[in-house]
Amino acid sequence: MTYMLLIMENAQERRERPSDEGREKMDRMIRFGEDLKARGLFRASESLRTDAVRLTHRGGRRVISDGPFSEAKELIGGFFLVECETREQALALAQECPAADWATIEVRELGPCYNEG
Repeated sequence: MTYMLLIMENAQERRERPSDEGREKMDRMIRFGEDLKARGLFRASESLRTDAVRLTHRGGRRVISDGPFSEAKELIGGFFLVECETREQALALAQECPAADWATIEVRELGPCYNEG
């Protein structure tokens, strides 16, 4: 089963983080990804920029909003895509993730957007 570990960070804390602290945290995350690769669990990972765009399309009208979004208290800072035997293994990996020290790790199993049955 494939799981996504979403790194949910406090937007204010990320904006105010000194660059040397940010680099140290990034280095820890890179080492975590390398460890996942060595264990055969790694599928993909990326950091996400904070400048997002939101699109809605309702009633034939398209609305595009450029970020950053001041109302957002959390942002998705990045993700790891991992291959696990069980949900418990995915949760254990989330606990190992260095970002758990400064962010929330949301664990989601990949699957279809609806069930036909």
